[in-house]
Amino acid sequence: MLDNHIQTGRRKNAIARVLIKMHKNEVNNGKIIINGQSAEKYLQYNPIYINKIYLPFEIINYDISTSNVIVKVKGGGISGQADAIKLGIARILCEINNDYKPLLKQYHLLTRDSRIKERRKYGLKKARKAPQYSKR
Repeated sequence: MLDNHIQTGRRKNAIARVLIKMHKNEVNNGKIIINGQSAEKYLQYNPIYINKIYLPFEIINYDISTSNVIVKVKGGGISGQADAIKLGIARILCEINNDYKPLLKQYHLLTRDSRIKERRKYGLKKARKAPQYSKR
């Protein structure tokens, strides 16, 4: 039985399209591939980012060896991309089994972090930084 699930995750300027391919056979499974590279290599072997993307699986004790995760991600930096991937994976797991939803919600994995960089306003150097005030 072949079963595919697709979801999108976003964080800052990063957008991740996550696909989980479910397979019966145990050959060549349990991998997370991001933009054609292994997750560890793409996330520069940083344990913080690697643990972020595996967190939804660990919370619900999901056996990742039964499926492959393929991710296409663009925009933002590595930190935002890791959070976007985490959200996409959590959404897919809810799609696979709705019983996971309360547990994932309890750990705030289904909440989209809407904080983005504030735009620059005219007359200012950055979003809020003003030129130095001169009295005379």
